[in-house]
Amino acid sequence: MDQSTQNFLYPYARYHGQVQPEHLVFNANLQEFAQRVGYICNLQTGGKLSPDTAFEQIEQLWNQLKQSKTQLNIGNSQGAEWK
Repeated sequence: MDQSTQNFLYPYARYHGQVQPEHLVFNANLQEFAQRVGYICNLQTGGKLSPDTAFEQIEQLWNQLKQSKTQLNIGNSQGAEWK
């Protein structure tokens, strides 16, 4: 796959937050989450996935993102609350 195709399929936005390794890793995880949710939504809209399947897949991705946040110890000191 050439670079322009890869950039189109897997866009990556530059990080502008507090530069710490765990923040950079979480930002990458968050961008991947958003991209995959977009794919799932498009597949569901196009009739390739049922609404229940799409919901389950997004819920699984959300749980993975929350686990990543916990493992990276992000937001605990700022008092941020994720449910």
